[in-house]
Amino acid sequence: MTIDLTKKTAFITGASRGIGEAVARKLAGHGANVVLAARSEDDVRRIAGEIGDNALPLACDVASYESVTAAMRMAEERFGRIDILVNNAGVIDPIARLEHSDPDAWGGVIETNLKGVYHCLHAVHPVMRRHGGGLIVNISSGAATSALEGWSHYCASKAAVLSLTRCAHKEWAEQGIRVVGLSPGTVATDMQVKIRDSGVNPVSRINWSSHISPEWVGDAVAWLTTDAARAFDGEDFSLKSEEGRRLVGLGA
Repeated sequence: MTIDLTKKTAFITGASRGIGEAVARKLAGHGANVVLAARSEDDVRRIAGEIGDNALPLACDVASYESVTAAMRMAEERFGRIDILVNNAGVIDPIARLEHSDPDAWGGVIETNLKGVYHCLHAVHPVMRRHGGGLIVNISSGAATSALEGWSHYCASKAAVLSLTRCAHKEWAEQGIRVVGLSPGTVATDMQVKIRDSGVNPVSRINWSSHISPEWVGDAVAWLTTDAARAFDGEDFSLKSEEGRRLVGLGA
């Protein structure tokens, strides 16, 4: 499938490494302007420099609405529009059973994983409306529908993001703004290293070779920009199934 994103602009959160970096590189490879937003400004500057003039690195903490609106304003000033938003920024530390969790740290995960998605949805809406619509991809997880020891903060936040995906699509589809979730399964990133080191719940014991590459997630996001993916609007599209991978054009 040929995917042409020329003249489109994608805003990717958590773009300093892992999935976010892979998505930015893939979408840029399909011709898109890419905005790499992350707290780690040095890393997004380096990656943007490697991508080229169609990449804009921005320091952005999604837990702060002011930081998000400032970044989106700079993105629109640079490229004139935002057509694609990829809500990828997310954290899982500290992994702990409920009775051992720290309330402030638990709440910090909610600030990033849930409120960060809400902040970006709220801030991008007027931008997309001005330019006739767009696509929002919320990076989801099997944790949205599972209960996993030590992951109460992560499971709760991802379940809430799934509801946000459904609500946002229901409210905005008629305005030309599509919202879809992407549940990639386990991905070979720094987050999986932290999960493995925790030794908590069966996910920490998954063989490293079983994790998919971040580049596959980038391919899936690119596919979700096409009309072929419209059947998944308002819900999660999963890369964990053979059918999902086949649709994207990936191996088993």
